[in-house]
Amino acid sequence: MLKFAPILLALLYGLLMYRFSAWRMARTLDAQSCELVDPALNRLTKRMADALGLKRIRTHIYEIEAINGLAAPDGRIFITRGFFNRYRQGDVSAEELASVIAHELGHVALGHSRKRMIDFSGQNAMRTALAMVLSRFLPGIGGYLAHGLMTLLTARLSRNDEFEADSYATALLIKSGIGTGAQISMFHKLDKFSGARGAAQPAWLLSHPKTAQRIAAIEKNQKSWKV
Repeated sequence: MLKFAPILLALLYGLLMYRFSAWRMARTLDAQSCELVDPALNRLTKRMADALGLKRIRTHIYEIEAINGLAAPDGRIFITRGFFNRYRQGDVSAEELASVIAHELGHVALGHSRKRMIDFSGQNAMRTALAMVLSRFLPGIGGYLAHGLMTLLTARLSRNDEFEADSYATALLIKSGIGTGAQISMFHKLDKFSGARGAAQPAWLLSHPKTAQRIAAIEKNQKSWKV
């Protein structure tokens, strides 16, 4: 039993760290956010809410300048101030921003936050166990190798979540009559806004799929759904 103690401690540590991170994030979001109120965007989110059988979809603005969307562990949806400013400046359309909200709704609906908690805890335990085993055969570098392998696994799982959220958004945008054109054009604009960061990195190291892969998946879904 004692030989498994480090693994059990790693599992507990991962769980506690995730809980603490979620609590700290919730406090930060509470202090640095407000509800998003925009007539054009609200009309689109109302159409998505109707398609889902909901009264409304509440979205918040997170007061940071980065361009991003966020699904908080407590289920709230956020668009950053930097993203919203792009919309107000005309760089992003209401439909494109709605596609981002649909994507974040996908993360919530598919339980990705809860899944990440389990994944984070399990991966922490696996990293510890793998490091113990590898260090017996590769003293000094076993721990680094275990960390690298778990980093690859984490990136793969994250990419899978992004594809799933994209698929959910595609279905919702189609059902609500908004369509997927804005979803695809939004991906192209995000590449432009970010300077296509990560373009030179190997795909297996990225936490998000590359734009071309995401668009191809959307188009494949459209074709298979005969839209």
